[in-house]
Amino acid sequence: MSDLVTGEAVVLGLRTAKLPSRGLAVTLDLAVQLVGLVVTTLVLSLLAPDLDSAAVAAVTIGLTVLFLVALPIMIETLSRGRSLGKAALGLRVVRSDGGPVRFRHSLVRGLVGFLEIIVLFGVPAVICSVVSSEGKRLGDVFAGTLVVRERVPGGGGAAAALPPVDPQLLQAIGGELIALDLSAVPEPLWLAVRQFLGRIGELDRAVAHRMSARLADDLAARTGHPVPYGVHPAAYLGAVLTERQRREWTRAQGHAFQQRAQNQHQHQTQAQGQQYAPQQYGPPQHHPAPPAPPAPPNPPASGTGFAPPA
Repeated sequence: MSDLVTGEAVVLGLRTAKLPSRGLAVTLDLAVQLVGLVVTTLVLSLLAPDLDSAAVAAVTIGLTVLFLVALPIMIETLSRGRSLGKAALGLRVVRSDGGPVRFRHSLVRGLVGFLEIIVLFGVPAVICSVVSSEGKRLGDVFAGTLVVRERVPGGGGAAAALPPVDPQLLQAIGGELIALDLSAVPEPLWLAVRQFLGRIGELDRAVAHRMSARLADDLAARTGHPVPYGVHPAAYLGAVLTERQRREWTRAQGHAFQQRAQNQHQHQTQAQGQQYAPQQYGPPQHHPAPPAPPAPPNPPASGTGFAPPA
């Protein structure tokens, strides 16, 4: 059993594949590849019997690279680390941190594997696998990968779910959970707890208990409250994580309520401002213009001989 630490700081209990199972998987893969290479070569020789020696050599090299290098790389990339031989034996290639392999990992494994397994007849691969505690060959060392045994769903060695907790005991620790100070718990530790609880069904019971105890100790060191007596560490981790999620939900609801209250107050203020503003109802009234003052009388024309009465 090998405990791998993923990029999310989660320890995974994965059983590394050893030399016998890996050797058998490689033998199955090589057998299928060689059969495909021979059949394709025979078909091409029947379809094009007039090829000269140079063309035959070029076609042979191209088919060899295709079946022994390109196809294994493509199959391993598309299947996330499972070739035909590995799938038959329940093996898978993963990164050293437990994540799925990508094209660059499969490319390095395929190129190095062609040299150490086919060109050098597998001698470097066997020596490196025997020396390595994780059974890695040279391709795994250079690519940063690892071959592990996959878990069988519903197997007897896997933990079914979180261990059950007595309802009375859970009620007794409820007040302690509410009073816990979770401000000192870093985010990476929360992420590790979530990832562990999400994959607890894929781990052996002993490994799950050891990992949950380790995470619970880390959590207790930051909260100052150890795991209550009689409670499984994994169940306690689930209860504390649920309490944190409840607080986050409550905080989010309070923020949303405060935002709605501010918006409502703003709308009321705008409505009150519009209420006290001077308003004009009905169509605008047109007032008649004041009459113009009377024009002064015209002065009499000169030379008429008319004089006003005395």
